[in-house]
Amino acid sequence: MSSSFHAPRGSLRRDHLSFTDVVAQAVGTIAPSGTPAFVVLGVFAIAGNGTWLAYLFATFALLLLSLNVNVFASRSASPGALYAFVGQGLGPLWGSVTGWGLVIAYLFTAGAVIAGSVNYAQVVLQALFGVPPDTVGAVLLSLLAISLAFIVAWRSIKLSTRLSLTLEAVTIGAILVVLAVYLLRADHVVDAAQLSLDGVSRDNFLLGLVLAFFSFVGFESATVLGHEAKAPLRVIPRSVIVTVLSTGIFFVVASYILVAAFQGAATSLDKTDAPLSVLAQSVGLGALGPVIAAGVSASFFASALASINAAARVIFLLSRHGIVHGKAGDAHEIHATPYIAIAISAGVVLVLSLPLTVLGIGLLDSFAYLGTIATFGFLVSYILVSVGAPVYLRRRGELKPHNIAVSVASVLLLLVPLVGALYPVPAFPLNLLPYVFLVLLGLGVAHFLRLRQSSPEVLGIIQADLNQSVEAAE
Repeated sequence: MSSSFHAPRGSLRRDHLSFTDVVAQAVGTIAPSGTPAFVVLGVFAIAGNGTWLAYLFATFALLLLSLNVNVFASRSASPGALYAFVGQGLGPLWGSVTGWGLVIAYLFTAGAVIAGSVNYAQVVLQALFGVPPDTVGAVLLSLLAISLAFIVAWRSIKLSTRLSLTLEAVTIGAILVVLAVYLLRADHVVDAAQLSLDGVSRDNFLLGLVLAFFSFVGFESATVLGHEAKAPLRVIPRSVIVTVLSTGIFFVVASYILVAAFQGAATSLDKTDAPLSVLAQSVGLGALGPVIAAGVSASFFASALASINAAARVIFLLSRHGIVHGKAGDAHEIHATPYIAIAISAGVVLVLSLPLTVLGIGLLDSFAYLGTIATFGFLVSYILVSVGAPVYLRRRGELKPHNIAVSVASVLLLLVPLVGALYPVPAFPLNLLPYVFLVLLGLGVAHFLRLRQSSPEVLGIIQADLNQSVEAAE
């Protein structure tokens, strides 16, 4: 990673994206339709009848976190997202930690959801054309998805966000129809086993929270559009709250209905390849099964696209601050996208996802491994922005007691899934993943520390740009 000076060329397009586009970036990263189709299976396998409560807990925790994010988002606009926010609150060093954590999080999320997209694409191909899943097919589908994501991200951020939102809206609509029909036909809407948390242990619930949190990660990615959104100080904070609240309600309701629907079934929820398709078949909507499976595959693709867009914009600002090679800070002269940073991001996603597929590691396992590492990156970034919010407000003379209370509560709630991922120590290879994340984060931080010694002027560049993003917004 070279920090050689390079005068950046081009700029991102200002005042380009509406409130809908900004929400679409966040929703696209989250890929909410993928949760009931895929992630809930993992949460249920660990937390059992506590799945709905894990999602309720995560929703509340992330609403508090949203208030801390919006401390910055309502006062500052930058493509660096939480990297810029933490830098404004805690200084360049902790901002760098956050920046590297976010880059790791977004890129590993993209790698994970590519695996999810390919898994569901193979479900569709088998259902419609009788093509059985195999490694060669998975590799080809992965290459196709990553290449297409690169092309769309390189071409237009507005195309990216609107494609993501369209794919999500169609899929979620089909899912809601299936869930509603199940409720209308169910003998009992109240599931006593879930409400009494039957068989749920504390340790399993805490570990299940890690995956529940992963369903939400990327909700803050709307903040990477600070330079491109219209009226960013108003639009981005609203989008952050709307995204968490709407997806949280969807996750709680969908997980509760799915667990209830599979109570006592011959094949348990966590052993079902396509639970929504099975549920659709059981309520007489079998034709929607392939539609939902195709939609989920497309939804995961949209998440990969949004994650690549988010990672590229953080890399773009890191480059303009002199932390990574200056060429990554160039914007396309015609499309006004950070095209070199997008190419870097897509290349890294390729390196993350393909070797696991070639080695024969199952797509579901690949999703879990890459997604867990991504979650660590998000949690570290979320904790730092929560710590930084009251410090930032104090410096501006705007700190109130409730700001401190929200910060402390947010940090404590975010520590719950972080501790749950580490203790009790999970089985191999999940026990190695925290160390993989720490090594990757350590490499980035060590590079920043070396840079601070060899090129101290970089700190001045960073601080001046962060201050300018606040002044320009005001």
